[in-house]
Amino acid sequence: MAKIKPRAKIPKEAELDEIIEIKTLIRHPMHSGRVKDANGKTIPRHIINKFEAKFNGKIVFSMKLEPSISSNPYVSFPFKVFESGKFELEWMEDGGEIYRLSKSVKVS
Repeated sequence: MAKIKPRAKIPKEAELDEIIEIKTLIRHPMHSGRVKDANGKTIPRHIINKFEAKFNGKIVFSMKLEPSISSNPYVSFPFKVFESGKFELEWMEDGGEIYRLSKSVKVS
């Protein structure tokens, strides 16, 4: 299996009250538990089931992901910048694994 790698594109600088777009992508197979391998054996369910974005420790975006989501889920959302701070992004997997990424934005 390919290495699971989270990525995000967040502007490093923004103006006060500017609406910026947060773009995230995680390289993940998202096995639904319904597909069979070449030998006819069912591939067990293995999905990212929750994504959460925090800004300065407060949740600003959260979503539940279902097995129907494609491989390498891409999530994008707007955010109105009101102060400098740090985004903490978390992807939670069925097996309990959590993938984290953080990026900062400076208000000018």
